[in-house]
Amino acid sequence: MKRKILIIDDELSTCTLLSLALKHDYDVRYSTTAEDGIAKIETESFDVVLLDLIIGNNDGVEVLKQIKKYDESIGVIVMTAFGSIKTSVDAMKKGAFTYLTKPLDIEELQVYIKQALAVRRLNDDVGFLSNELKLRFQYKEIIGNSLCMQQVYDLIEKLKNVDSNVTITGESGTGKELVSRAIHSSGKRSGERFVVINCAAIPENLLEEELFGHKRGTFTGATNDKKGKFEIADHGTVFLDEIGDMPLGLQSKVLRVIQEKEFTALGSSDVRKVDVRIIAATNRNLSDLIREGKFREDLYYRLNVMNIHMPALRERKEDIPLLCNHFIKQFNREQNKSVQRISSEAKKLLLAYDYPGNVRQLANILEYAMILSNTEEIGIENLPLEVQDKLVPMVPQCTWASLQDMLSGMSIRQIERMAIEATLAKNGGRRDYTAKDLGISVRSLQNKMKEYRLSVIK
Repeated sequence: MKRKILIIDDELSTCTLLSLALKHDYDVRYSTTAEDGIAKIETESFDVVLLDLIIGNNDGVEVLKQIKKYDESIGVIVMTAFGSIKTSVDAMKKGAFTYLTKPLDIEELQVYIKQALAVRRLNDDVGFLSNELKLRFQYKEIIGNSLCMQQVYDLIEKLKNVDSNVTITGESGTGKELVSRAIHSSGKRSGERFVVINCAAIPENLLEEELFGHKRGTFTGATNDKKGKFEIADHGTVFLDEIGDMPLGLQSKVLRVIQEKEFTALGSSDVRKVDVRIIAATNRNLSDLIREGKFREDLYYRLNVMNIHMPALRERKEDIPLLCNHFIKQFNREQNKSVQRISSEAKKLLLAYDYPGNVRQLANILEYAMILSNTEEIGIENLPLEVQDKLVPMVPQCTWASLQDMLSGMSIRQIERMAIEATLAKNGGRRDYTAKDLGISVRSLQNKMKEYRLSVIK
């Protein structure tokens, strides 16, 4: 997409000459009055303005102030036929990038335009990084040596240097965003921005604005132009997380970006070209949504050129020890701890658990356990209760010797909880029978169940 330049000069010959000299490299517009120039800035987005110091009866410095009030990041190069150092210095103080004396040297002008664009890009980057968490992603940070993860790595290698759109599917917490970052950061677009937008987290009436931006005055409070995610990510990658939750009406506009590589900001008639790669992710079945009329079939085929399916953690439990080591190192740094290992009993429980929240849940479990641990080892007693529940089905399979080993070192509360849950299971959830077997009242059993957060088994 060509950068846009606006020339504001009351001499038509100057506007024509500069337009011809710059049109090969830039999208050039011009105005011969200050009023028309300001009007163009209010309705279109420009990267650089070439501004005459005297425009008819208008003072160029005052016009400069209006431009900067509207968009501080526009690079303004002041042109003067008078060579007035004092006035030009005043213009610099008001925010001009530089000033040049007429007649202009086109080669010199080209150099300053490139410099002004570089400064604008740098300012945009600073603003972007202040609002986005910049992750220094390394390929090796996707943890796992299982066969299904090796297949994921192979697909990343094949996709990283092409522009094909990709859909990443899988349950929540499986690492879909990590894979999308790996594709971007290891490929040919790695020097450009990676912009994330969660389609499920933003209200429908705000999502379109987030994607495409808005023009000043579009609605109450829109005092300045706002760039959308697609424009911010130009030449880079847009990651559309939870694409299955995108409103149906907005899907057609995203389809236009994919097909035509262009978009229009809210409140604007200015069509802007954009070059982005789109990676979408979802934990929903898009085929089902298509049948239900909730997702456009044509958008599905545009997005799903290639698919990467992220396996659930329960499908690759051989990777759990590697993930545990990774998270222990991470939380040691964050919590200033020195945990070195996980007890063998705790490891068995971690391997037995099914992780409905996948890798994200495993990270939360280990963070919780390390907060509770006061030693160099994570034990059963440090694990959350939902993980400790796995002890109950393990007990009937144990010999007395192994049962002694398992119970050794456990707290009375943990043993009591196991006994109550096992007896409830034996009696099919009947509280009266369970209380009788345990030798306590039904009321005491109910209190214990509430204390240990045990539900009735049906």
